[in-house]
Amino acid sequence: MDVRLTSEQRQLRDAAARLADELGPGSVAELDDVNRRQRLEKAVDAAGWRSLRSDGASGVEVALVAEEFARGLVDVAFLGPVLADDLHRAAEGRWTIGADGRAVDADGRDRVLLLDDRRLCAAAVGARLPGADLTRRSAEIGTATELLGELSPEQLTRWQALAVTTTTADLLGAARGTHRLAVEYAKVRTQYGYPIGTYQAVAHLLAESLALIEGSISVLRYAAWSVDELPPAEALRAARIAKVYTARAARTVCETSIQVHGGIGNTWECLAHVYLRRVLTSTELFATRLEDIDRGLS
Repeated sequence: MDVRLTSEQRQLRDAAARLADELGPGSVAELDDVNRRQRLEKAVDAAGWRSLRSDGASGVEVALVAEEFARGLVDVAFLGPVLADDLHRAAEGRWTIGADGRAVDADGRDRVLLLDDRRLCAAAVGARLPGADLTRRSAEIGTATELLGELSPEQLTRWQALAVTTTTADLLGAARGTHRLAVEYAKVRTQYGYPIGTYQAVAHLLAESLALIEGSISVLRYAAWSVDELPPAEALRAARIAKVYTARAARTVCETSIQVHGGIGNTWECLAHVYLRRVLTSTELFATRLEDIDRGLS
């Protein structure tokens, strides 16, 4: 495995990062900015981010975009549609996926793909449901379903590997975003006449978070490469390992960010809780436990 990104992959990552920085919410108040979200929706749609797999993108490339979008708290549908695209490539309509009885990442979507064992079905997206994540919307699933086809065991396992890997990338991106938020705050918040980042107690917390992020990058890169390069069962195992490690790391990084922010970290106005909410939600989407890692392997 060559962990280096190609020039095209770096360009893709940089383009996703620019979009997230320019049109992602810079504050909690901006989550309610309708004009910003409309511009973001148009930009994501025009760039074809949601049809990456139909356009021949690798698992690494999908993960890179998911990571940068989470880092910038991109709050229009991406993860659900890009996973739907892999299941039902080049399909007409605005699709997302269903999981745990709800349509996930369903903002602006009208159709949802459902997996019943290996049977691929479709249904309508219903009314919006409440959720902890302030950057993504869930919705009810219509009762009428349509059978679209059946996946082979290998197709199902490889898609599961992509799904677990992509949610892992979302976790990593959110961890990077909240860590940057904490670092920037530690540079400007003063206590006893000095920036709090100059104190060892704070600096060590931030350094430990960075170590967790670097570990997550390592396991995620391997999992993303595995999606297309290894047999499906091995790819899924790599994805599960990455998800278990990164979910725990990301939660720790988010909680550390809140701690570094001090009292303001526990307020609605601080973006730290928005990152934590996204991490908790992505952890439960295609949730993986230690005992699941070798499940299904002979």
